[in-house]
Amino acid sequence: MMQSADVTINIIGWLLKATLEASAPLVLAALGGMFSERSGVVNIGLEGLMLISAATGAAGSFIFKNPWIGLLFGVGAGAALSAVHAIICVKYKGNHIVSGTGILLFAAGASALLLPVIWGREGVSDRVPAIPDVSIPGAMSIPILGPTLAGVSPIVYSMFVIAIICWYVLYKTSFGLRLRASGEDPSTLDTAGVNVEYMRYIGVILSGVLSGLAGAYLSISFQARFSKGMTSGRGFIALAALIFGNWTPVGCLLSGLFFGFLDGLTNAIQIVPQLSFL
Repeated sequence: MMQSADVTINIIGWLLKATLEASAPLVLAALGGMFSERSGVVNIGLEGLMLISAATGAAGSFIFKNPWIGLLFGVGAGAALSAVHAIICVKYKGNHIVSGTGILLFAAGASALLLPVIWGREGVSDRVPAIPDVSIPGAMSIPILGPTLAGVSPIVYSMFVIAIICWYVLYKTSFGLRLRASGEDPSTLDTAGVNVEYMRYIGVILSGVLSGLAGAYLSISFQARFSKGMTSGRGFIALAALIFGNWTPVGCLLSGLFFGFLDGLTNAIQIVPQLSFL
């Protein structure tokens, strides 16, 4: 009876950890998409931003033997590609959907090209230096939460901090007010003397920064390697989480956790037979 209870606790703890790990890229990318769409620019290219960031993040970590440099490469790549999206949509008034689709196609090709160029192979890269997990001392002695707190990427913890910061910036600062106005009532914002295009540039680039962080997390923290198409539709799930969360920071966090829970539950169901023999 005691063994059965221990197995149940292990499953719950593992499920919680799997939920947080699966939720991190979804929440971060959804928060990024929120800034872009609140500024008035639709961004369906979150998948592409995550993919190119995962590839460049792994490449940077591999070349410089430092995962933190790889993280900067990933975030920088996401910001640069989103800036292209901003120029097309804001400056040249291009179609947002077409531009986002172009970003996705470009990222798919460019990320696949990096594999033979950097690692001399196709499909999957060598293992790269990964961001070390954060372990809270004595965490394993805590019931249920032990497996979760004992070894989780710092990016997972930062997901909650970033969500809080996004909420504060969006609703408690003049910048957030102007960003929301650029999407909801740009003519009034322009009358007030604020450059609407400038605000939209910032919103779209912020989406690239956060999506870049999400993509880099996958390749230099979650798996410690890059594989072709490794985002596996997470960018589209993040877009769904953004819509499901009503384009708000709290909504993005909760919906991202929900989708992450479903992903973690799928994996947990697969390991239940293994844990039952422990």
